[in-house]
Amino acid sequence: MTTVPTEINAAAVKNGPTEKVTPMMQQYLRIKAEHPTMLVFYRMGDFYELFHEDAEKASRILGITLTARGSANGQPIKMAGVPFHSLEGYLAKLVKIGESCAICEQIGDPATSKGPVERKVMRVVTPGTLTDSDLLPEKAERPLLAMCMISQRKVVTAGLAWLSLASGSLRLMEFSGDSRTVSTRLQQELERIAPAEMLRGDNAELFEDAPPCHVNRVPDWHFDVVSGHKALLDQLGVATLTGFGADGLGAAFGAAGALLRYAQSTQGRGLQHVRNLSTETESEFIGLDAATRRNLELTETIRGQESPTLFSLLDHCRTAMGSRLLRHWLHHARREQNVARSRHQAIAALAQADATGALSHTLAQVPDIERITTRIALLSARPRDLASLRDGLKQLPMLRHSMLRSIGQDTESLLAAIHGALATPDACLDLLQRAVMEEPATMVRDGGVIARGFDPELDELRGLSENAGQYLVDLETRERARTGIANLRVEYNRVHGFYIEVTNGQADKVPDDYRRRQTLKNCERYITPELKAFEDKALSAQDRALAREKILYDQLLADLAPFIGALQTIAQGLAQLDTLTALTDHALRHNWCAPQLVAEPCVNIVEGRHPVVEGQIERFIANDCRFVNDRRLLLITGPNMGGKSTFMRQVALITLLAYVGSYVPAASAVIGPIDRVFTRIGATDDLAGGRSTFMVEMTEAAAILNGATEHSLVLMDEIGRGTSTFDGLALAWAIARHLIDTSRSFTLFATHYFELTQLPESHPTAANVHLSAVEHKDSIVFLHAVQSGPASQSYGLQVAQLAGVPGTVIKAARKHLARLEAQALDATPQLDLFAAPAVDANDEEAPRHDAHAAPAAEESPAMRALLDALDGLDPDALTPREALERLYQLKRLAEPALA
Repeated sequence: MTTVPTEINAAAVKNGPTEKVTPMMQQYLRIKAEHPTMLVFYRMGDFYELFHEDAEKASRILGITLTARGSANGQPIKMAGVPFHSLEGYLAKLVKIGESCAICEQIGDPATSKGPVERKVMRVVTPGTLTDSDLLPEKAERPLLAMCMISQRKVVTAGLAWLSLASGSLRLMEFSGDSRTVSTRLQQELERIAPAEMLRGDNAELFEDAPPCHVNRVPDWHFDVVSGHKALLDQLGVATLTGFGADGLGAAFGAAGALLRYAQSTQGRGLQHVRNLSTETESEFIGLDAATRRNLELTETIRGQESPTLFSLLDHCRTAMGSRLLRHWLHHARREQNVARSRHQAIAALAQADATGALSHTLAQVPDIERITTRIALLSARPRDLASLRDGLKQLPMLRHSMLRSIGQDTESLLAAIHGALATPDACLDLLQRAVMEEPATMVRDGGVIARGFDPELDELRGLSENAGQYLVDLETRERARTGIANLRVEYNRVHGFYIEVTNGQADKVPDDYRRRQTLKNCERYITPELKAFEDKALSAQDRALAREKILYDQLLADLAPFIGALQTIAQGLAQLDTLTALTDHALRHNWCAPQLVAEPCVNIVEGRHPVVEGQIERFIANDCRFVNDRRLLLITGPNMGGKSTFMRQVALITLLAYVGSYVPAASAVIGPIDRVFTRIGATDDLAGGRSTFMVEMTEAAAILNGATEHSLVLMDEIGRGTSTFDGLALAWAIARHLIDTSRSFTLFATHYFELTQLPESHPTAANVHLSAVEHKDSIVFLHAVQSGPASQSYGLQVAQLAGVPGTVIKAARKHLARLEAQALDATPQLDLFAAPAVDANDEEAPRHDAHAAPAAEESPAMRALLDALDGLDPDALTPREALERLYQLKRLAEPALA
C-alpha cells in the first residue's frame, strides 16, 4: 500500500529528488495537508475523486471501484471516485459511521486556466455540523459538543457547549466536583445531549468510558476562556451575557469558543442564524441517567430499535419540527411544574375546542421551516427549499384561525403565545412569491428557478433563448417584404451562426446594409447589423440566463437574511403547536387523563396503565400506586412474568409524562415534586469495559444510593441476585433500608427474597404488595393485578415450564424441591436474616437480643459461658497463634453447650 505523508507540501513534492509530481497532484497534496484527518473529495469534471489512502478507505467503505492514475515514488497512485450528482448519498453513509469529509470544488474557469483549474475546499462535512436534509435524520438533532476541563487543586470544572447547527440552538452548561463526580456527571449529560461529534483538547483527559460519539482533538489554545467569552459576545452581537444567565461561567466559555471556531471553519462562513444562547443547570430538568433512559425505552428499545417506544407511540406530529421537539421534551422534562401545567392547559383547550383535526390537516402542509431557515442563513438553501418555505408560510393564517376557539379570552396562555408567534411575515412571503417559480428546478445550475416577471433582463434572455425560432420567421417575413426577394431565407448552422441566404439570381436586389458572410456556388449568405445583434444575444442567451439566474438567486438568499429571526420564531411556534396537537390527539384516542401536579411530596396514581404495553396486548390490567410521606417504599413480590417490571415502569413513565406536559394513561394522577428518576432493572454486562453482570448491577445501585433524594423516584428490580444467596439477600436488605431511612425516596423495590417482606414490621414507611397469580394443575395463570401483602411463592417451576424447559427437567426439579423442603423441616431452621442475634454490637440499628426469644440459651450455663467468651473476643487484636488458641477454647466450651 502506498502511503503519502500528508504533511508534505507542494513545493517539497515538486523539488523532490526521486520523482517530479504533476501540478494537479501538487495541488491535491497541498489541500490534503490542510485536512489530514478527513476524506478529501477532489472535483475533477463530473466526478469527485479520492487518492492514495483516502481512495482505499472510501473503496472499502462505499464499495466503489479502486483504480490507479499516474505514479508516485514508483508506485501507482490509488484513485476512486463518485459522480458529482450522487455525492450526497455517499456522504450520508460516511457521516453515519463517524467519518468527516472535505469537499473540494473547482472555482476557476477551465477555459482560461493555465495549468490545473483552481480548487478550494468549499465545505467540510462532519457528523456534528450537518445541515443538509439528505444527510440529517428527520426527527432527531445531531448536535456538535465541545468539552473544556479546568482543574484547580482537587476541584475539576467541566464546561460544555453544544450547538445544533441545523436549528441554530446554542447551549452552555458547567459543573464542578472531584474527578469521579465530574466523570459520572459528564456521562449522564452526554447521554442526555446525545451529540453526534465531540471536540476536546489535545491534552484533555476524558472520562473512563468511551464517549458515545465521534471525538475530534483540537489544539488546547482553542479552549481559552477569555477568547471564548469574546467569541460569544461577537456571535450574539451583545456587550454582556448577563441576559442569557451566563454570569460566572468559565470553562463553558472556553468550550463555546472552540465550538464556534470549529463550526465556522466547517461552513466556510459566519453562523448568522445562531442568535440566542441558553444556559442549563442541573436543577432545571428531571435527572435521568443512561440506565434509566435505556430501561424506560423513551426513544429507543433496550435492543436498540426505534419502536415500540414512548416516542414512537406519541409521535403523531405532522411536521419534522414537531417530532424533534417531542423527542426533546421526553428527554428534558422540566422540574418546574408551571411549564407542564401550561401544556396541560393547552391540551385541555385544544380538546375542548375539537381543533386537532383542522390543525393536523393544515400542519401536514408545512415544511421543515427550522432547517430551511438554517440553510438560508448558510447560503446553502436549494430552490425547492424556498418554494416549500413559501407554501408553508401560506398556511399560517389558516392555523391561526383554527386556534382561535382554543384560545378564547385567555391572552396569557401558551396557545396565545404560539398564536402570536405565527404571524405571517408579509414582506418575506411577498418576496418568495415574486421571486421563485411555482415548481422550480432542483438545482440553480439547471435554470428554471426565478419566476417570470421578477427580473426584466432575465426575462429578455429567456425570451431570446426560447423564442429564437419565432424571431427568425418574423425576420424572414419582414426582409422578404422589404427587399422583394421571394425566396430569401433566414437560417442558422453551428459553424457560421445566423445568416440570410439569397440566390445568385436575386443578388441585384440585396440592400446596402447586407454584409457578405459566405459565398456558395448558387447563393450568397449575408448578415445584417440587426441579425448580428440578435446572434450575439441568442447564442449566449442560455448561458447568460443561467449566470443571471445564479446572481439573482444569491441575491435572493441575501435578501432573505433579515427574516431569519422571524422565521426561527415561526418554526418554534409551529413545533410547539404540532407537538401539543399530537399529544391532544393521543390523549383523546386512548382515554388519558390530565395529571395534577402539587407541591406536597406524593405519587398517587389510580388505575395506571403502561402507555406502550397497553397497546401491545389484548387486555391490560390497570393498577394503583400510592406514595405519601408515611408510605415511601413498596416491596413488590410475585412470580416472574407476573408484571412487576411493567408495573414499575408504568409508574415512572406516568410520572415523567406528567412533567413533560402530556396527559397520562390513568383514571387520575396526583404527583408532587420530582427531581430525579432512577432505575435498576434487568441483567446486563460490560465485558469490554471489564465489568461483570453483578458489577454493572452494583455500579447502578451505587449511583442510586449516592444520588437519590427524598424527591426522587427509584425503581429497583431484583437487586442482589448476581451473587450468592446470602450475599445477595444481605445487600438487598441493606440497600432497601438505606432507601427507607437515609434517601427517603419514593421506591418500588421488586424482589424474590421473601425475607425482605419482613421489612415493613420494623420500618413503617415500607409496605408489601404483590402481583397475583393462581396455580391450576401444575400450571400458572397470571392475573397482573397489584394487591396488598406479600406473595405466597415465586412459581419458578411453573414459569420454567411455560418457557419450554423439558418435562424431565421440571420433574427432577420438583423431586429435588420436595427433598429440600423436607430437609428444611427436619433440620435446624436457617436463622432469620432480620432477627439473628449474632450481630455487630456497634451496629446501632441492628435488632437487639430479645430476652424472650431464646429462653433455653439463658437456662444453660454452658451456653451462657460460650456466649460470654464470644462477647469478650476481639479478633482484630489477636495474633495468629492467640487466635488458634482461642478457637480451641471455644470448641471446648461449645461441646457441653451443644450436648
